Amino acid sequence: MSPAPIDPRITDVVQPEKATLDLPAPARARLEKAGIDLSQGYPYKPARPLYLDDVYRIRDYERQHIDPGTRADPEKKALFGAAKKIVHLTRHIGTEIVGLQLKDLTDQQKDELALLIAERSVVFFRDQDISPQQQKELGEYFGEVEVHPQAAQVPGVPGVTVIWPALQATERAASFRQPGGASRWHTDLVHERQPAGITHLHNDTVPSVGGDTVWASGYAAYEKLSPEFRKIIDGRTAIYRSAHAYLDRNDPHAGPKYIEREHPLVRVHPVTGWKALWVNRAMTVRIVGLDQAESDLILGYLFDVYEKNIDIQVRFRWTSGTSALWDNRITIHNASWDYEGNEPRHGTRVTSLAEKPFFDPNAPTRRQALGLLGPDE
Repeated sequence: MSPAPIDPRITDVVQPEKATLDLPAPARARLEKAGIDLSQGYPYKPARPLYLDDVYRIRDYERQHIDPGTRADPEKKALFGAAKKIVHLTRHIGTEIVGLQLKDLTDQQKDELALLIAERSVVFFRDQDISPQQQKELGEYFGEVEVHPQAAQVPGVPGVTVIWPALQATERAASFRQPGGASRWHTDLVHERQPAGITHLHNDTVPSVGGDTVWASGYAAYEKLSPEFRKIIDGRTAIYRSAHAYLDRNDPHAGPKYIEREHPLVRVHPVTGWKALWVNRAMTVRIVGLDQAESDLILGYLFDVYEKNIDIQVRFRWTSGTSALWDNRITIHNASWDYEGNEPRHGTRVTSLAEKPFFDPNAPTRRQALGLLGPDE
């Protein structure tokens, strides 16, 4: 399979090298069962864009996004009624659903799942028998599936990204002191014109010890701020940059540059109508209208609020065959590399793009909407 750019208009590319790693046995079994052609190598690595303007043109258009959660029964009777058990993992974030297969959900159940994700931020399903093709089909129900111009893909299924730390380590070696990659607090695809909504990560291979992922709630992070401090950031925008760097076609010797987009610091989820803090240390670089020193001071505090309050976080222990679906509009996440590459880990990820981020000054906080306010809130 010859490399090709994700966007056919891209002509200036860096040709990738073929991977020579051994595919973990559980991953191979899953892919072969799904009929994935592995004869030409795995994964499929598209030719990568070299220039900034090429990447800016990818998905550079407005599109209507109607979140399935807006159609859902608030009581989620179809979803909850079919499950064996519903387990809320913490008070503020994280729910596990037992006894359902994602591939078998009805449209009504998918709508209710979208609402549950909007309310609980991340939802987990263990023991899933789901192919990459079925994973993509579910992603398409939630929104336009993102096809990443940099990421390795499942052969023949564009939009299903391969998450394989051992492969990533061939390009940038990881270490205990600098694990890199997803082992930092971040939110997916903040540089998009219409960034990520729901991401679905299915891990078919996990280490016996370690490799947990932590998510933090943007609803609760915003609620941790005093009402007076919220007034400082409400309505303000920031610059969010891409994870990958590119060259300026007109000045290639200027060094690497990033895709940058301007989005609100606080956004409102279109399904719940609740405000959420929307910053992340990896990719939020400055607040528009402030000096860099002023911006750094405020952003540093916001990052700390999001990252250091363990009562607004959930840490999840993976098992083989588990799916996690989370909402990038209201969370940040961080993958632990404490297994240090000593055992294989492999999964596939599908991300559904959502609406253009927006702020509504009249929107409530989650605690306000649920009647949970304390005396100082």
